Amino acid sequence: MSGVRGRGAGRGRYSRREFLRLGGAGLAGAAMLGGGLACSGEAEGGGVTEIVFTFGPDDGGGLATLVEQFNREHEGEIRAVWRQTAAASDEYFDQVRSELQSGNAAFDVIGGDVIWTAGLAANGWLVDLSDRFADRGAFLDGQVRSVEYEGALYGVPWFTDAGMFYYRSDLLEEAGFSGPPATWDELREMVRKVRTDLGTRYGYVFQGAADESGVVDGLEHIWNAGGDAIDPENRVVIDSPRARAGLDLRRSLVADGLAPRASGDYTTQESQAVFTRGDVLFMRNWPFVYGLLSDPETSQVEPAQVGVSTLPTVDAGGESFSGLGGWNFLVNATSEEKIEEAWTFIEFMTAPEQQRTLALQSSRLPTRQALYGDEEILDAVPIARLGQGALENARPRPVNPYYSDISLALADGFNDHLKGNVPTEETLATLQERLENIVEQTS
Repeated sequence: MSGVRGRGAGRGRYSRREFLRLGGAGLAGAAMLGGGLACSGEAEGGGVTEIVFTFGPDDGGGLATLVEQFNREHEGEIRAVWRQTAAASDEYFDQVRSELQSGNAAFDVIGGDVIWTAGLAANGWLVDLSDRFADRGAFLDGQVRSVEYEGALYGVPWFTDAGMFYYRSDLLEEAGFSGPPATWDELREMVRKVRTDLGTRYGYVFQGAADESGVVDGLEHIWNAGGDAIDPENRVVIDSPRARAGLDLRRSLVADGLAPRASGDYTTQESQAVFTRGDVLFMRNWPFVYGLLSDPETSQVEPAQVGVSTLPTVDAGGESFSGLGGWNFLVNATSEEKIEEAWTFIEFMTAPEQQRTLALQSSRLPTRQALYGDEEILDAVPIARLGQGALENARPRPVNPYYSDISLALADGFNDHLKGNVPTEETLATLQERLENIVEQTS
């Protein structure tokens, strides 16, 4: 699902180990990149302050370009070092958490997943940036909410990600439809006609596995039925008629044959493979899929055959929400003596021109709203234009320091229900109880 690990914030499974458990985990090594792109992590003499920034690989090259540019512009004053870490999100998180627990973390600035903020902030491991982050209104609202915890802002949005609704525009047109469905009932009608007229194998694919991608997909179904799991006041509200409608709809996609019978085991990659083989009419997935369509080696479907829209809703006229992914800048609390230099680096990296560079070179979706009017970005990264509606309505997962426990509970509950092992009423009652027990730990 996510940026360090590809293109979407839910592709790497969030660590299932207890988030706040202190322990003696070992620290992993990492490559240090910065300036000429190789150096030690120790501060330099001569009045130069070194800022170590930890983040995973960036195959597009945009991040390396920006680190080099920052160091040229601040030569003799600040030197940024990019410490490249594990590509997998769960491994990267475990490494960051272990170092922060030790009190001797070898980094100052963290490129952090949107679901990390609450847990790291609750432990006192992050600097409160509320007084510095003054232009928050210039950023996508969902991404700003992902750095909030107990009324404070502990980060600055860097690049974003959101669940997208892909559709075969060529098949819809051939079957006589002028656009994608707005509701699930309309989707059913379109699937029936396209399969009858054109013989398309499947109607819809999505992420149903018991992992983070399945959690986000299940939450989207609940949100797009008008329900929620945990409301903004941190109250558990999942056992509701609206949530029931969303999960019933999700299960019916498999039970009624619109989605493959094996959907309960589909991760991001399995559903993407069905779509890029040309075997399905509709798909829920992350923005990275659109980039695969241009390469005949990765897709039998071409970009001209595909449209992107917001996810359908249960009720006509309902507001559509997508699960938020993406990455933010966070500052290690033990680096507070270097906060001026760290903030200078963050301001540089999140400025419009630098977000533009990252979009053009690395296809990272900007968090600054104004950049969605930049024609060069929209032409170079078509998903930024096509998926703009989903990005604008992206909604963060529950912001809670025990999110890893919440995620595990939801993953198990959603998956058992999707596979038909547990009825809806029992699923929601069990989740209500489990989530209440988890949330009570934060009271």
